[in-house]
Amino acid sequence: MLKGLKGVVAAQTCLSLVDGTNGVLLYRGEYANQLALKKSFEEVAYFIWNGTWPSEKELQSLSNMLRLKRNLPNHVKAVLDCLPLNVSIMSALRTAISALGTENVKWKPTVQEAIEMVAITPTIISYWYHKVKGQPFIYPREDLGFVANFLYMLKGEEPNAVHVRALETYMVLTIEHGLNASTFSARVTASTESDMVSAITSAIGTMKGPLHGGAPTGVIDMLNEIQEIEHAEQWIENKLSNNERIMGFGHRVYKTRDPRAEALRQVVQTIGKDDPWLLLANQVEEMVIDHLEKWKPGRKLYTNVEYYAAAVMKAIEMEPELFTPTFSASRMVGWTAHVLEQASDNTLYRPQAEYIGKVPV
Repeated sequence: MLKGLKGVVAAQTCLSLVDGTNGVLLYRGEYANQLALKKSFEEVAYFIWNGTWPSEKELQSLSNMLRLKRNLPNHVKAVLDCLPLNVSIMSALRTAISALGTENVKWKPTVQEAIEMVAITPTIISYWYHKVKGQPFIYPREDLGFVANFLYMLKGEEPNAVHVRALETYMVLTIEHGLNASTFSARVTASTESDMVSAITSAIGTMKGPLHGGAPTGVIDMLNEIQEIEHAEQWIENKLSNNERIMGFGHRVYKTRDPRAEALRQVVQTIGKDDPWLLLANQVEEMVIDHLEKWKPGRKLYTNVEYYAAAVMKAIEMEPELFTPTFSASRMVGWTAHVLEQASDNTLYRPQAEYIGKVPV
């Protein structure tokens, strides 16, 4: 028995290839790290859903639909307004997405449903983020692209173009990543011939768990503790000698450099050439990798996407409670694409459990 289904192939997919041995992430046969540096969020979303790159007309049509579906339905707003203010953004998002499940949402799922769910997710996140802080809701703008509008709704000011590009790169890199725990949850729910909303609600509930959707706040805490590069050597040695984990290094899948981290590193270098905090991040990364190889030879512990995601989030002044919701806003594309793929050739997931309890004598 393979506990947790580790290594078990449970589905076939055309959406992405995660090659941890060689440090490769492909979206439908193309390198994700290259797409993140060249393509918009809307272009990659279209590609993931449809398998082809959009024409200018098709891209405009998708962009228009994403803009038109940003507004919060009254009944969803009413549901959110009933929640206590100590509810996390992820819990609020899960509840609000579930409230979209009217009788009009049925089997089989459609690309139109996927577009609507992706479009409204940043609005839900922004609504609850401001409500908890006692701030007025910032309505979405139809003249801004997906990522720029998300930043605008969070900050209430004209988004900085460099910050938009940095966040867009991160969100493209986290759009899809194979049969991870939340994606598996979505496909299992879809396999029962339930609806798109139910499947995505399952995925959000899974992403909410810290073992899967844990945000890169630990990396920020680490760099804030080190403060100066002169302190890094001793800090790293203390951590490793006490057998403590250093956040932002190592990955369950990648046994070489995480290709997503490589792309984000390039972005960080463009947005913060003179930023002391980002310079510290670059220097600490090199030192940690050297020390990990010395302390744990052969373990192949390299920088993962969380490390440079933290650098990007810090640079664009994104608050920690928004990290996992932002991750979810991008992964919504991958989740919905997997639901569509599951529906195209559906088989009910029905694994067995090995009974290890008592039996009658």
